This record gives sequence, C-alpha cells and structure tokens, in this order.
Amino acid sequence: MNEIICPNCKKVFKVDEAGFASILKQVRDNQFDKELTERLHLAEKEKNDAIKLAEEKQRSKFQQHLARTEKELTEEKAKTEQLLKEKLANKESELSEMQSKMANAEVQKQLAVSEATKAIEKELTDAKAKTEELLKEKLAQKESELATLQSKIANAEVQKQLAVSEATKAIEKERDDLASHLKSKEIEQQLLEKSLTEKYEIKLKSKEEEVAFYKDFKVRQSTKMLGENLEQHCEIEFNKIRATAFPNAYFEKDNDARQGSKGDFIYKEEDNEGNEIISIMFEMKNEGDETATKKKNEDFFKELDKDRNQKNCEYAVLVSVLEADNEFYNQGIVDVSHKYPKMYVIRPQFFIPIITLLRNAAMNSLKYKAELNLMRSQNIDITNFEEKINAFKTGFARNYDLASRKFKTAIDEIDKTINHLQKTKEALLSSENNLRLANNKADDLTIKKLTHGNPTMKAKFDEANKKNELF
Repeated sequence: MNEIICPNCKKVFKVDEAGFASILKQVRDNQFDKELTERLHLAEKEKNDAIKLAEEKQRSKFQQHLARTEKELTEEKAKTEQLLKEKLANKESELSEMQSKMANAEVQKQLAVSEATKAIEKELTDAKAKTEELLKEKLAQKESELATLQSKIANAEVQKQLAVSEATKAIEKERDDLASHLKSKEIEQQLLEKSLTEKYEIKLKSKEEEVAFYKDFKVRQSTKMLGENLEQHCEIEFNKIRATAFPNAYFEKDNDARQGSKGDFIYKEEDNEGNEIISIMFEMKNEGDETATKKKNEDFFKELDKDRNQKNCEYAVLVSVLEADNEFYNQGIVDVSHKYPKMYVIRPQFFIPIITLLRNAAMNSLKYKAELNLMRSQNIDITNFEEKINAFKTGFARNYDLASRKFKTAIDEIDKTINHLQKTKEALLSSENNLRLANNKADDLTIKKLTHGNPTMKAKFDEANKKNELF
C-alpha cells in the first residue's frame, strides 16, 4: 500500500499498487503532453523570431548601403561643382590680368582675348565633358552596386525561405519523432505495468506463504530460540558484506558477563593508527505471536545503556521486532537519545543501514578524534613531564634537606672544634705566658739573690769564687 497526501486538506489516502501506478501514469502523460505542447510552441516562436531577425538584418544592411551610396554621389557632385567654380574663377582672373596687360595694344589685346576666350571655352567644354563622363561612370557604378545588392537581397530571401522550410521540416520531424516516442512509451508503460502487476502478484503470494510459514514457525519455537534466530539473521547479513564493506571491523558476540549482564554483539572499528572510528553495542529482541506477556522496547533501554557504558561503546542499538503495530518504531531508524544518549531502535531490515550511517558519520569526525587523541597524548606527556619534574623537585628537596642538615651538623662540629681549638689555643697561650714568667724569673735568679739572708750559702759561694780566681 502507498500513501498519498492531499496538498489541500493534508489528508492521507492509502492506495494499492495498481491504483498508484494508474495515478502515476496520468501524471506522467499530462506532464509529457504539457512539455510537448510547450516545446512545439517554443519551436514555432523561435522560427518566427529567426525569420524576423533575418529580415530586419537584410533590410538594415540594404538601407545602410543605399544611404552610403547616395551620400557618396552627393559628395562627388559637390566636389566636381566646386572644382569647376575654382577653375572658372582662375580663368576669369587670368583673363582680367591679360586685359589689363594689353590695355596699350588693342590689336594684341583682341587677339589675346580671342585666343584666351577660345582656350577658356575649350577648357570649359573639356571640363564639362570630363565631368559628365565622370558622373556617368559613377552613376553606372552605383547602379551596378545597387543591382548587386538587389540580387543579394533576392538570394537572401531565397535562403531565408529555404532556412524556414528546413526549420519547419526539422520541427515537423521532431514532432513526429516525439509522437512515435510517446506511442512507444505508452506501449512500454503498459507492458511494464503488466509485468509489475504479475511480479507483485507473484511476490505477494510468496510473501503471504512466507508470513504463514513464519507464523507457524514462531508458534513452534521457544522465546530463546526466536532471539537466537534474530541474532543469527543479523550475523549472517553482516558476514555477507563483511569482506568488502567492513574488512577491518570487529563484530563478535559479547560473552563478557563478569559485571552481571552482557549485550548480544559488539561492533568496533579502528583506523591504521589505532584511533577508534566507532563502537556499537547491539541488543536483539524478538518474541512469538502467541506469547501471553508482550514486552515493550522501552523495557530494555536501561539495561542496554548499562551494557554500553560497561563495555565502553559509543552507540547503543536495539534491533527489535517487538511492538509490531507501533507506528513510532515502524517508521525506520528511531532515535531515542532523549531518554538515553546515543541510542537507536531499528527493525531487522535496517541493521546494515544503521551501521553504515553511524560509520560514515564517524569517518567524517575521525580527523577531529585523531586530533583529540593527539591532544590527549600530548596532555598525558605534559602530565608525565610535570610528574617527573615534581618527583625531581621532591627528591631534590629531600636530598637538599638531608644535605642541609648534614652541612649544619658539620658546621656545628666545626664550630665545636673551633671552640675546642680556641680553648687549646688559650691554654697554650696561658702556658706560654707562664713559661715567659718562669724564664724571666730564671733570668732574674742570681747568686746574690740566692745567698741573700743565707750566710752559710754566701760563705760557700765566696770560697768557690776565690778558688776559681786562683786557678
């Protein structure tokens, strides 16, 4: 069934294939007749315009040439008359000069006047004859040119009629060809309608048999088997074009249930540099026609979004045959991202198109993803660099603190040593002073001082001195 929307009331009408083909044929026939009429009318108008344009061009050329010829004749005549007037004036001037010169000789004057008059008359006669001959030649030439132009105009008229005749024949031939083409198109359209009718009748019959088979097949299968068959169908459809359309793609069943749940299939694809192009989590849902409790597509959104996030997939797609009578899900690819981000619900026949659409969209943004990954890697490098600098700073500060404490301990020990050496120095200086005092005392020690107040020792020393003196 096809839907037709009324352009006035916006009401939707459902028409079967035969009715839709009949309406389409009427529209095409009316459009073709309209275009044929417009093209014939346009060709007739172009023919008339071409004829008028040719006539105007020839008429304009003839008028311009005729005006130019008349202007040349007028200018030539005016030049000739001017030349005659100038010669006559010159001769009259010469005659007057000669008359003045021969005023004293009457006979010579009369003779000269007679000769000059004859000469002037002869020159005037010759000039008039030449002028008339020249005018006759010019007039004959102009008449010849006029005859040539008239013959050209006649030839142009004949050529114009021939061109009009050829254009008319071409248009008539084109009209006949269009008419024969229209007739062949009508026959072809009838044959096509007949073949399409037979084809759709056969296809409709086979579809009815297929629907009956699947209804019976669904009744005999369990719910789990229905789901598995939908998964197998999608996997087979993908593998049919995998080698040509998705040679570098990863498309496998999701068998990782360590986090409590899993999807059905995961699709991932990366470029040659390891940047992820796209990743999709697929969930397939089906049920038999005789199932008592009918599930809704919305019942699986939350779990599918959870699986998408756990497996780090960018998109989530629910391939479902649930709610078969729901027009919202029967329209094609349904975007439910208003409930869960980057989530779509499709019927099985849109399984390959949704992958293609999302993949093509991701390919357009691959450049930006690569730049983003580059920026992330650069940020990681900067972070690692900062961490290394911080680690170096921390180690350097710790080592500096240890060295500083060791240095302080060494300074303290040096200070203690200096204090000890200072005490030793002071002790040595005190000992030196005592030695000096002792030395001074030793220097001051004499026999006289020793014997002072000691008569016995004084006597001894005196006796010793006397002996020394004797020897």
